Amino acid sequence: MPKAKVYNMSGGEVGEMELSDAVFGVTPSPVSVHAVVRAHLAARRQGTQSALTRAEVSGGGIKPYRQKGTGRARQGSTRSPQWTHGGVAFAPKPRDYVLGVNKKTRRLAMRSALSQKAADNKIFVVDGLDLPEIKTKAFAAFLAALGVEGKSYVVTKDVRENIVKSARNLQGVRTTIASVMSVYDLVGAGALIIDKEAVSAVEEVFAR
Repeated sequence: MPKAKVYNMSGGEVGEMELSDAVFGVTPSPVSVHAVVRAHLAARRQGTQSALTRAEVSGGGIKPYRQKGTGRARQGSTRSPQWTHGGVAFAPKPRDYVLGVNKKTRRLAMRSALSQKAADNKIFVVDGLDLPEIKTKAFAAFLAALGVEGKSYVVTKDVRENIVKSARNLQGVRTTIASVMSVYDLVGAGALIIDKEAVSAVEEVFAR
């Protein structure tokens, strides 16, 4: 059974916690993680690009010159793609880039990402993850005390405004709640800093 060290808000180690094998101890599935990350990136695309085809640009209703006898190539409209002010060939149009990923794959991807973090000893469980006031310096000192550098993913059971606002100006630090964790953010983070209560919430959701 995987284990993770438990820390307090001073960065001191206060114990150890056993993690669920069903969530933090599975064999990672790179295929599932790739599918979910790819779907996440695709969903972020706006898909609002648009250009006019030859049917949509104005003008060009008359044949520019007679078919034969001019020595030039035959033309039927001045709004063909090869003409200045002509329409665009295979013009891009607004579209939806969303990729479907089934629920089973999404859950496996989350368990895979969590299990990889546990295997790499990159999970920091914090007992009572909160701050008495909104202070970026205090949260930065907390991360330094844990020995966390670079990108990190901070997860609490519910919204804690002091944590969210204290961390938002720190580069590479993202905060969320247990019910809306993102595989994309989890994979991109070097460390997972999670509240002890949030661990139970995550295990309850993804153990099934």
